[in-house]
Amino acid sequence: MRLDRFLVNQGFGSRKEVQKLIKSGVVKVNEEVIDDPSYHIDPNKDIVNIDGEEIEYKENFYFMLNKPKGYITAAYDEKYPTVMDLFSSEPMIDKLFPIGRLDIDTEGLLIITSDGQLAHRITHPKWNIEKEYFVIVDGDVSDIDFSRYEKEGIYLKKEKYKTKPFKVEVLKTSPEESEILITITEGKYHIIKNIMSELKHEVLYLKRVRIGPLRLDEDLAPGEYRELTKEEIDMIKRSVKM
Repeated sequence: MRLDRFLVNQGFGSRKEVQKLIKSGVVKVNEEVIDDPSYHIDPNKDIVNIDGEEIEYKENFYFMLNKPKGYITAAYDEKYPTVMDLFSSEPMIDKLFPIGRLDIDTEGLLIITSDGQLAHRITHPKWNIEKEYFVIVDGDVSDIDFSRYEKEGIYLKKEKYKTKPFKVEVLKTSPEESEILITITEGKYHIIKNIMSELKHEVLYLKRVRIGPLRLDEDLAPGEYRELTKEEIDMIKRSVKM
């Protein structure tokens, strides 16, 4: 791999910017100053550093975002801010995209990555990846037998569609509102809102807290993100047999 391409891929700027950086003499390969942008390296073997700091080779990038309300899950939109606007300071932003989607008024866990294979597997129905949501609905849900839906799903009359089986755990309930956890394995548009509407309860608040084995870091405020750890990346890849 060309040295300039390696640095572009690692997020050090555009090709023009990294070529200027290399020619300035601050880039070393195996402790030797290299000022030729076309110099070829093996990113898995050669040690590259800039101003004495070793550059860890990353084939792909993985971030956990706590998506805030008011942002749509897209790369660009003329009307609303997008989740990718939150990554505008990241030099590798052109390589990044969100896996799946969350509605504009939904908060919570969103994976932002450059790994197309992982994105495909997480979103493909074949892998049945669980997505868990914390939901607040209006009214008391204590009279609903949710256990039946774990076996057979529910038929949504308005959408003329039968869902896959899903799990519900009631956390708290009162005549005014109830707090529940819903775990689904499909990504139909407004699926949770439609399920609760069929059950005569309006969704007041919706937050995704888990994708497969990956749980939202509660230290992240809405709009904040961090890179996934190696353990988290390995864990989510194992869940889809990568």
